[in-house]
Amino acid sequence: MKLLASLTYKDRQMLLITVALVLVLLTLLALVSPSEDPNRNPVPSSYLSGQHGAKAAFTLLQQSGYTVERWEQPLSDLAEQSGPSTVVILAEPFSFEPADHSAIASILQKGGRVLATGGQGGLLLPGSEVTMSKGVSFAACEAQPDGLSPLAGAGPIWIVPSYTWPESRPEIRAAYTCASQPVVVEYPVGSGRVTGTAVWWASSTPLENGSITRAQNLELLLNSIGPAKSQHVYWDESLHGAVQSQWDLAKGPIWPLLSLGSLGLMLLAIFSFSRRSGPIRPLPQTPRTTPIEFLEALGALYRSTGAASTAMQIAWERFRSQAALLTGQKTSQLDARQLAAAIDRRFGAAATGMETDLLEAEEACTEDPLKPNRALTLIQTLRRHEETLRTASSHREAIAFSVKV
Repeated sequence: MKLLASLTYKDRQMLLITVALVLVLLTLLALVSPSEDPNRNPVPSSYLSGQHGAKAAFTLLQQSGYTVERWEQPLSDLAEQSGPSTVVILAEPFSFEPADHSAIASILQKGGRVLATGGQGGLLLPGSEVTMSKGVSFAACEAQPDGLSPLAGAGPIWIVPSYTWPESRPEIRAAYTCASQPVVVEYPVGSGRVTGTAVWWASSTPLENGSITRAQNLELLLNSIGPAKSQHVYWDESLHGAVQSQWDLAKGPIWPLLSLGSLGLMLLAIFSFSRRSGPIRPLPQTPRTTPIEFLEALGALYRSTGAASTAMQIAWERFRSQAALLTGQKTSQLDARQLAAAIDRRFGAAATGMETDLLEAEEACTEDPLKPNRALTLIQTLRRHEETLRTASSHREAIAFSVKV
């Protein structure tokens, strides 16, 4: 009450109205805000229980005796502690960082096993040859086992064949194909005694909640990560952006509520302090630029852009226009020789040596780049010739007037 008592009646009234509007907006937002549909999230995260999530696969591995954990730190940290028993699952990762690519290569070279899915997951693997499949399809396909690879189970799997991995090298072994295009492949990585195994799926469909029990999808997952004994499975969540910091936990309707509350406080501040009839003190008058300052600014502009030829063209067109008027020509579109001839006929001895300067000025207009010193000299020469012609023209007019008198 002390705070309200310190306010004037109008300020107190405005404060109460603003608070009431904020409360009404918050109530309306709580009533009309739609609930999130978990089935619309396409990320195959081990945290999600929707149709495309992978929480069922993660829970199944835990219950089947696998040592499995979520990995939310940088992959470079995992690469430092990896070994032959390390298995990493990269379900539709999203990363273009070279550090992630190097970390995955390091895990494989230490004898680890990496299961990557999707186009981006394939690009993170060493020696990637992932391409868009011919006749790209976003519908699930019943892929058939191919070859004698341990991944090729006893029956078909269901997978979205948007990408494919051509068998361009002998070590690439296709386990499943769809429309004659490999959609599940594996190949060794490394040299010597320690070699890792890279497994790639065209998509994460076989491990998603909505399709893991379909056909042989579950068998494909288990065959891809290997036996439960002596295996430590890391389900990567660092490339999903699931939980990067504590701020990411503040999701849902909290941000709209904070935004509307901040807007209300801003409006309150504006209406509380913007009711004066005018400014507290008069605004300072901006001084006008003097002619010399304008010329210096214009010269600096031409100098910074290297536009000496432009300044030369302006000076030449001005001289040609003024000379045409002084010589009685109907048009100013005369070249240097024609203009020099017209000046010679009109002014005689006053035009001596002017033709050479005019030819040089006309040629400089098309010279790029034009040196500033040369441009300045030619512009000063044209200005001097213009003054000479004006003086000669005034003298001729004075003689003609005296003769008439």
